[in-house]
Amino acid sequence: MDLTSLGITFGYGIETTPGTKPNTFTQLKRCNSIPEINLESEQIDVSALEDKITQYAEGRQDTGGTWSPVFNFSEERATELMKMIDDSKTAKNSGKRTWYEVLIPGVSKGFFVVATPGEKIPLPSIEQNGALTVPISLTINEYVGLDDKVDFGDSGE
Repeated sequence: MDLTSLGITFGYGIETTPGTKPNTFTQLKRCNSIPEINLESEQIDVSALEDKITQYAEGRQDTGGTWSPVFNFSEERATELMKMIDDSKTAKNSGKRTWYEVLIPGVSKGFFVVATPGEKIPLPSIEQNGALTVPISLTINEYVGLDDKVDFGDSGE
């Protein structure tokens, strides 16, 4: 069955034990869009002097380093996003990381990314006759990918 973006949810969780996926995640509501994370493969030039055509070996995959989910903006959303930023900062100061989870209805696993948010909420996008939206820039620390999902507000793994 082909899937759609209807009902997709997004949220974050703070490690209880450093290096281990959190057992609970908090949904960040009113997420407007979640950009893809493209795993671009790097190439390592392994050519020798006698090669007339460049030879390559497979290198690392690169996420691009940043990821910016977009949220509909409101005072309630600003409060929720600031709590996420503050929770992440507190976690980082104690050696723990912030994980982000994308849950897609009809998929038994979730997508996970370990990332660090900036320290402030940026100015929302302002257009004529449009919704106020704000991107939250996250620095990708580790792309985990598909793993056992953790329902928002429920204990998981």
